[in-house]
Amino acid sequence: MPGWAKLENPVVHPVRTMPKRYHDILLPIDVDEKGSCSSVVLTATDLALQFGARLHAMTVVPDVGVSMGAPFSSANANKRLIEHARERLDAVVREKIPSNLTVEKIVVLGSIYREILRVAQELPADLIVMGSHRPERKDFLLGSNAAKVVRHAKCSVLVVRHALPVSPWAALP
Repeated sequence: MPGWAKLENPVVHPVRTMPKRYHDILLPIDVDEKGSCSSVVLTATDLALQFGARLHAMTVVPDVGVSMGAPFSSANANKRLIEHARERLDAVVREKIPSNLTVEKIVVLGSIYREILRVAQELPADLIVMGSHRPERKDFLLGSNAAKVVRHAKCSVLVVRHALPVSPWAALP
């Protein structure tokens, strides 16, 4: 047996403890990105079912007055955007999340990453499960919302990057 294979001082591993239990999972969804949220929703749903956690699906409507630099009151435009986002979030939850899982739906207005961080802290969330797109040139200068959430969140963040198969077990032989 080669010398490197001998264990003269074997390492004794401590007893493994159960992984952290999640009680409240926050699932930020971009409801206007058709199809992009499937793997994120599947991942968050699986985790919520596995841990018996509460799932909080949220979407953030960027404030028209703030994001467009509009000098006028944009209350009516924001109201319509919030209603549209609420309808889309309801549809995503209805279509992609099993009916045996209770989901709190949250629609807020403001800066995407700031609102995600605020809601996560108010719940308080144990885990944020969110998607991330392939970085664009502007993201290297400003940073993506996912990167900002990861950097500033007080809880764990799982960023789902690639599409998953329909079932997580489908890829197994």
